[in-house]
Amino acid sequence: MELREQVAKANADLVKAGLVTLTFGNVSGVDREAGALVIKPSGIECDKVQPEDLVVVSLEDGRVLEGTMRPSSDTPTHLRLYQAFPELGGVVHTHSSFAAAFAQAGRDIPALGTTHADHFRGAVPTSRLMTEAEIEGEYEAETGNVIIETIRGLTDDALRMSAVLVRSHGPFTWGVDADAAVVNAIALEAVAAMAERTLSIDPGAPDIQEALLRRHFDRKHGPGAYYGQPGDEH
Repeated sequence: MELREQVAKANADLVKAGLVTLTFGNVSGVDREAGALVIKPSGIECDKVQPEDLVVVSLEDGRVLEGTMRPSSDTPTHLRLYQAFPELGGVVHTHSSFAAAFAQAGRDIPALGTTHADHFRGAVPTSRLMTEAEIEGEYEAETGNVIIETIRGLTDDALRMSAVLVRSHGPFTWGVDADAAVVNAIALEAVAAMAERTLSIDPGAPDIQEALLRRHFDRKHGPGAYYGQPGDEH
């Protein structure tokens, strides 16, 4: 699918999945060969975006290459993630309710069961508090830097932990392309909701066994993955 069409559809899919309120969300996709990312314009409703509305931005320095509208205010965050992790092909940001609640509480989403383990290799981390200098400076780029710092504290492969909760803000997810990033955003909200409900039943609920966590994650994402059909990248 042509990248503009894929990214426009992915933005609409966020609304269909109930992850976006008002204009609180965006999806981008990257064309590494062209050295560019494609992203939703700022302040436009996700399900109203047409392929021709999308803004094309230089992957090197963030210059607008194509488009008549201002790109999403979160563009510098997306840009930093693509620059840091060449394995990424799509990035999503939402303020989905359950995941954002964990971000506001400053709490990781614990890995409590196999639904979580199917998508995330351990607790989904919450970033540290940003400093005043980071907030008052190049805020959106610094948000990306904090996400990068959080992931690199866990793994060298961002696809092994495809989400971070930005403290007091909300979730960012990513994947091999925009569609995969949306799938991870949907999964993140689902496991956040399950975790909240589980902890309301038993605040001391234990984490999933490490062996069970590893088995469920690896059967979908490991070198010997056997879940789904051959050629299914998501």
